[in-house]
Amino acid sequence: MGMNDTPSGERLHIGFFGCRNAGKSSVVNAVTGQDLALVSDVAGTTTDPVSKAMELLPLGPVLVIDTPGVDDEGGLGKMRVERTKRVLEKTDCAVLIADASRGLNASDRELLQIFKERGIPYVIAMNKCDLTGVPQTASDKEIFVSAKTGENIGALKDRIAAAAKRAESGRRLVGDLLEKGDIAVLVVPIDSAAPKGRLILPQQQAIRDLLESGCIPMVCRESELELTLSACAKKPAMVITDSQAFKLVAEIVPQEIPLTSFSILMARYKGFLETAVKGVTALKDISGGDKILISEGCTHHRQCGDIGTEKLPRWIRSFTGAQPQFEFSSGGGFPEELSQYKLVIHCGGCMLNASELTYRMKSAEKAGVPFTNYGTAIAYMNGILKRSLAPFPALEKLV
Repeated sequence: MGMNDTPSGERLHIGFFGCRNAGKSSVVNAVTGQDLALVSDVAGTTTDPVSKAMELLPLGPVLVIDTPGVDDEGGLGKMRVERTKRVLEKTDCAVLIADASRGLNASDRELLQIFKERGIPYVIAMNKCDLTGVPQTASDKEIFVSAKTGENIGALKDRIAAAAKRAESGRRLVGDLLEKGDIAVLVVPIDSAAPKGRLILPQQQAIRDLLESGCIPMVCRESELELTLSACAKKPAMVITDSQAFKLVAEIVPQEIPLTSFSILMARYKGFLETAVKGVTALKDISGGDKILISEGCTHHRQCGDIGTEKLPRWIRSFTGAQPQFEFSSGGGFPEELSQYKLVIHCGGCMLNASELTYRMKSAEKAGVPFTNYGTAIAYMNGILKRSLAPFPALEKLV
């Protein structure tokens, strides 16, 4: 990702779905104005989901995903269909492409049912209208288009934009918690696990959101925190720390200054903080042999002292006095079967969009498994969860 690129987790994910040879890839190319997807007259040309980060007017930064046909056959075809359905986990807006000369079939209707069950905004694009003509009447969700001639492609883009707008949450990371001119101190440890030459994404996003809100972000390491606080012309309105430094930072920051972490803010931003607060209490009931899933949204290279694979397991063993079993997932990989776990602990999810995190959270809830995140768990194990939720009075009452 370049310095000026919008992160994948901040892009609207637009998935194009349908049966083989309905013209999905042709419509994708027509909508994007690029040869994003390989097209041919042979059914099943698209064999894996193809993603492209781009700017799509009038939406702005999006991730366009072209998928294999949901009616693919055979052993390999079944695997392709499963990959297509996995794309639904992170889809903010769905476009169902159907062949206008054939109408909707059983596979199309199954997709529509999934869209409705998951609350995914969608548009139905009846492709190849150059062969059938455009009917006088169509449902509110339908639009007849031709990828070949370009007919109604502009109108389809407008329909997609309108549907995608319904998927936008309007949530803020931190700026809505402060007033213009407020000082926020951001504590950023620089250790062996920190990426060289840059800040991690939640830290970058917090600084940007604070600046956009007219606030004054001050950034320091935990070793310079006392000096930074004393140098402030007025009392900071908030201190935001990397969760790994929670214990030390909590000892330094006066009680009257609200304290939270990047991870907790990210959980609120992605829409699962309340679930994380309720789920974290499962830690007190962990026994030897219990399985805990620790899940990362990104696929960074694991280093010595990695928080997910080393620090969290060590802290959990110390807190519980037990020897649970730990399993790990990263990136797009997330187990479908969760009932074997006593607890799922997820990262803040800065590299995932809210739809994918919501899917993972609901999968855990469906399996009856508590779901929390790194920052919430670390605050809980250090006995400062209530304090770290001070910026969110409604959630503070849950502790």
